[in-house]
Amino acid sequence: MPQELQAALPLATLSGQATLKFWGLALYQASLWVTPGFVAAAYDQYPFALTLDYLRDFKGLDIARRSISEMRHQMPLDAAQQARWEGQLRALFPDVTSGDRITGVHLPGTGAQFWYNGRLLGDIRDSSFAKLFFGIWLAPQTSEPQLRLELLARAGPVARGTATP
Repeated sequence: MPQELQAALPLATLSGQATLKFWGLALYQASLWVTPGFVAAAYDQYPFALTLDYLRDFKGLDIARRSISEMRHQMPLDAAQQARWEGQLRALFPDVTSGDRITGVHLPGTGAQFWYNGRLLGDIRDSSFAKLFFGIWLAPQTSEPQLRLELLARAGPVARGTATP
């Protein structure tokens, strides 16, 4: 368990891990840490953490943009909301190099907290943001349904959703 989770989610256990690949290139390894009683279909109602261990270098700006693009797979975002969330992500996410880790902690009813290599980056206090952000990996509408299934492997029954075009 990553150091930043030991205090925040001491009872969390590893649900699953998966490597995201694009055109055969490994981009990051994702690990999902869930608390007792976690239900995949209602992920936004439980505390959990998602850790991304980067296997390539990325600009924080590109991570923020891609995050917003993936959030739009789940539902349309109005321009003002999209701009606000993208600005918050840009302010939080640093450039990463291979070996760096970003951890997002879901705080039900509150939002999300972000860590970089064990150091607190900050939070976004918006539960709608948190549901869509973590939905990038956990929602049935994810663009990576196999990765979702691997992350939720030990989290109990998982509804098999389909990705949106």
